[in-house]
Amino acid sequence: MMFSDTTRRPGLFCRLARALLKLALWLLAVAALAFAVGYGYYAWKFSGPVPAEEQVPPGEAAMTQDIIQTAIRIVDQHREPTRYLRDAHAKAHGCVTAQVSVPQNLAPELRQGVFAEPGKTWQAWIRLSNGNAYPQFDQLQDARGMAIKLLDVPGTPLMADQADRHEQDFVMFNHPNFFVSDVAEYRQNIGAQADGKQVMAFFPSIDPRSWQLRHLLIAKATLAKAPLSPTLATYYSVSPYKFGSANVKFRVVPDPGSCPPYTVAKQNQDLPNFLRTALHQQLTTDQQPACFMLQVQRQDPSKYMPIEDTSVQWKESDAPFQTVATVRVPPQDFDTPAQNLMCDNLSFNPWHGIEAHRPIGGINRLRKAVYEAVSEYRHARNARFGTAP
Repeated sequence: MMFSDTTRRPGLFCRLARALLKLALWLLAVAALAFAVGYGYYAWKFSGPVPAEEQVPPGEAAMTQDIIQTAIRIVDQHREPTRYLRDAHAKAHGCVTAQVSVPQNLAPELRQGVFAEPGKTWQAWIRLSNGNAYPQFDQLQDARGMAIKLLDVPGTPLMADQADRHEQDFVMFNHPNFFVSDVAEYRQNIGAQADGKQVMAFFPSIDPRSWQLRHLLIAKATLAKAPLSPTLATYYSVSPYKFGSANVKFRVVPDPGSCPPYTVAKQNQDLPNFLRTALHQQLTTDQQPACFMLQVQRQDPSKYMPIEDTSVQWKESDAPFQTVATVRVPPQDFDTPAQNLMCDNLSFNPWHGIEAHRPIGGINRLRKAVYEAVSEYRHARNARFGTAP
């Protein structure tokens, strides 16, 4: 009897092991098939020619008004006792002066707008920031932003009610694509976040067809660990712009070869503002400049480089980036009460500019309305506290 039990037990274990192995192989096959189908679907979806002109969907104006109200609600939620913060990129690491210079040998097809005159140097302000709507610790995962404002730019401003604003702004952050495609998705996403229901931002219903897994992965990649310094990150416009008769996206990349050799000092990343400290140490304490290249990526409409979907990264294999200017941030003492107050009230908007660099696409059309409304709302309330210019 004992002999019989001992012979049956190994057989039972073997059958169980074979069953589990078959189940594992079956699940692996299903996963591989799902991956292949998904890869094939997205390869098909994100392929082929695209329009070279804007395509405005119906109902966008009404959705934009909803988003403005939500953005103002976020400003109210995150206000401090003596000031109203921006609805995004609330925390600045500093505003610094810079020179943006057009190369002498710039190719003729790249001589557009503010880059039309080889050898021209623009004076500029640059604001470096975290992306969150609340000024949180730098060590927390977040997007990082760079906004450039060229000064004394001739020509007719895009915004007719600001005819005296002769500026050209470039607004960027440190990821090449956005975690929403268009205005409709942005409305759903920002509404969920304003209501404190972050999970609903990418899973708006129990219907799997509404889930935005790809966009969730983009958001996760965007909310990255902080760089050692704001001067070491690469920044992207994400959304497209006119560039004369072409359409482009912009980016700014570090250009250490154009500056004296410098190694960013290691910072205590447990401190809440270590990115400001790193910037201050380089520019003020060590008196070392920071250098970048401002580049454009021109749309090839025969490739899948859409204007209206900011979640799609334009492939460099389809269109390489080309340098149209160098950016030099000289040594300076930027961290003063007066300059920090000016920085807090300085307004950056991709629509502060000229026709040659007009923002295009749904997210940029949304920005025009939202930036203007939120800026007006914030400045009017800050004026009550004496913190507006």
